[in-house]
Amino acid sequence: MKYIVFILFTVLTNAAAQVMLKQGMLSLGPLTFTADTMISRIFQIVFNPWVFLGLSTFVISMASHLYVLSKVELSFAYPFLSLAYVAVAVFAFFVFKEDLNSWRIAGIAFICVGTVLIAQSGREGAADEIALNQVSTQASELTR
Repeated sequence: MKYIVFILFTVLTNAAAQVMLKQGMLSLGPLTFTADTMISRIFQIVFNPWVFLGLSTFVISMASHLYVLSKVELSFAYPFLSLAYVAVAVFAFFVFKEDLNSWRIAGIAFICVGTVLIAQSGREGAADEIALNQVSTQASELTR
């Protein structure tokens, strides 16, 4: 549980990146690709300030996620990324005036409940790890 701050940072930067990418794509308007314009259109997308900032934020999010993965179990850390959906849905409601209907709210509630259950499993794992460390320390003291 001591890495929860890094996990939540990963979640929030992931969600922020999505919002920035959406803003960038809104500023570009509907996309059309033809053989003649494909390369110039890709550069236009990538170098749009919002898209570029969103992609850069994804890199920061991924670096944070890699740090988290070096410290905790994947089965504990990865499910927290579902909270990014919650953050994106809320931001999209306020920033882009997107619909946040009862079905989406119910889905968000399920995601939150599931994430809390997974977080609780991390507490048990931490308690088990502390107990194992204590036993290991006591065993090494006995053999000295």
